[in-house]
Amino acid sequence: MSNKGKRFEDIIAWQKSQLLARNIYKLFRNCKDYSFRDQIYRAVISISNNIAEGYEKGTNKDYTKFLFIAKGSCGEVRSMIYLAKDLKYISEKNFYIIYEQSVEVSKIIYGIIKYINKK
Repeated sequence: MSNKGKRFEDIIAWQKSQLLARNIYKLFRNCKDYSFRDQIYRAVISISNNIAEGYEKGTNKDYTKFLFIAKGSCGEVRSMIYLAKDLKYISEKNFYIIYEQSVEVSKIIYGIIKYINKK
């Protein structure tokens, strides 16, 4: 993996995961179920943080490992928004917006993993 001249901030998956995090923060900022809110915040922040940390490690092995963790956090966010919808913490419309964003991030991450593993 060559990081020469590149930054994790340039990675589309990182950029989109930051957008997802901002949207989650906005959606749940008034949620009174603090343990739920804190857990979904931790999960969504974990996505971009693991992309960044893995990239900065500088090896394909480490990057791939952290990308899998980030992908897992996407799944955790999706799992939690199902519950949030069922508990009426978020609307059906907001559920689908977050769902689609998290699926998109997950697919991009998986694409990066496949690309790295082909090398």
